[in-house]
Amino acid sequence: MSNSDTADRVRGPEFDLATSIARADTALLIGLNQSGDTAPTLVIGDGIVDDAIAEGIEAGLLALGASGKHGEITRLPAPAGLGVDVVVAVGLGALDDDGDDDTGETNGASAAAESLRQAAGVAARELSGHATVATTLSSVGIGPVAEGLFLGAYRFELFRSESDAQKTKPGHGDPPVPTKFHLLVDAKNSEAKAELAHAVIVADSVAMARDFVNTPPSHLYPEEFAARAAALARKHGLTVEVLDDSALAQQGYGGIIGVGKGSSRKPRLVRLHHTGRKDAKSVALVGKGITFDTGGISIKPAAGMDLMTSDMGGAAAVIAAVIAAARLDVDATVTATVPMAENMPSSTAQRPGDVLTQYGGTTIEVLNTDAEGRLVLADAIVRALEDEPDYLIDTATLTGAQMVALGTRTPGVMGTRDFRNRVAELSRAAGENGWAMPMPTELRADLSSRVADMANVTPHRNGGMLAAAIYLKEFVPTGQAWAHLDIAGPAFNSGGPWGYSPKGGTGVPVRTLIAVIEDIAATG
Repeated sequence: MSNSDTADRVRGPEFDLATSIARADTALLIGLNQSGDTAPTLVIGDGIVDDAIAEGIEAGLLALGASGKHGEITRLPAPAGLGVDVVVAVGLGALDDDGDDDTGETNGASAAAESLRQAAGVAARELSGHATVATTLSSVGIGPVAEGLFLGAYRFELFRSESDAQKTKPGHGDPPVPTKFHLLVDAKNSEAKAELAHAVIVADSVAMARDFVNTPPSHLYPEEFAARAAALARKHGLTVEVLDDSALAQQGYGGIIGVGKGSSRKPRLVRLHHTGRKDAKSVALVGKGITFDTGGISIKPAAGMDLMTSDMGGAAAVIAAVIAAARLDVDATVTATVPMAENMPSSTAQRPGDVLTQYGGTTIEVLNTDAEGRLVLADAIVRALEDEPDYLIDTATLTGAQMVALGTRTPGVMGTRDFRNRVAELSRAAGENGWAMPMPTELRADLSSRVADMANVTPHRNGGMLAAAIYLKEFVPTGQAWAHLDIAGPAFNSGGPWGYSPKGGTGVPVRTLIAVIEDIAATG
């Protein structure tokens, strides 16, 4: 696949607003609310379906035992006169008295939005084989429904042969999904149009990150990753700078060079820049771009090593987020600084016990070559801070300790207290569930080195996620607003699909980053 193909690729279904079911629609997607001890009720919108037909649909669903439980799917032959072949009802659940929804992800208004988003994602996979679908779910939330349908419909089949793709069935890889959704609301409502346009750009940006993560390391190595990111960025009007391995060595990027020196595929540093107005706030994004991580000389176990194709999830997210900022015309200056390397064992690889010099001059004793993410991030953070941004956000699939502490669906958010809390709150509102974590001061002493300014790991496994953040904190000056997101688990789903998350790359934390950038643009 060429760079231009990557830049032009369409990642999801089409959407439009419609006031009635079109002749081409083959399915009607509706919601079913769970109403405590009473019978579930239809979420069908006003005036879209004839009252008598709606009553028939409701009676049919109840006869089939539909409960409205969140994510429950019930299919019903369409009543005569509806204009479609089948009615598909998805359970929306119900908000509990304490404001928590059935997913347990968030609360309040954001819980309702996330519940709707997740249910729409489940429904999108269920609608296999229907090319065009009309849905009344939009009557309760255009943005969440569009995002959920788009992301639930996502599939990655770039490396399947045509015959294999045609044979794909539900339960065997990614099923065929609708190519167009008609959202049944007032099509003349300008606010509805704007909400839909925003949701589609956000969801497409998530899919962009998923595409990068799902592309195997045989086809996405540092040079190619840099070229594809640059092509996408230029397409959307961003300024692009790419440093190759010679430039990195000449300018003193010791962390990136040290990690990448064991591979025949040399490292890169990519800088993508979106400009806001003259007095706009500035945001620096940094994302870890290890295109494959064997652990280097401190090699990982063979079991599960294939999942390290996702070790550039942070880089994928910040690339997608800065491009989204340009597409949404966000009035903030956003710069993504993205270190890219492949961590391999070879005769040229760095060794445990080596000392390298990070960009900016800090010397590091490398005690474990599998703690490589913090080495490339530190170089990129120092470079990003040369621009004197108002805010700094870095994100990385950084530590297995993140999953031990928070599981596979909850990013850990560390950093300066106020900004850390702001980012975590916005992440939860966006449905990505970031959780604020501390950086205990006592762990810093455990990063001391006998021969250099600092070691890259502690001599124990206690608080591994927190210690990695403390390492990065050494490169962030006092007073700089900073947040670090560890997405080791959330960036990649190694299990079955759930909600709008497919197996493979999830695109976390793209929506968090976009929400933070937009919040900064709006409130400073």
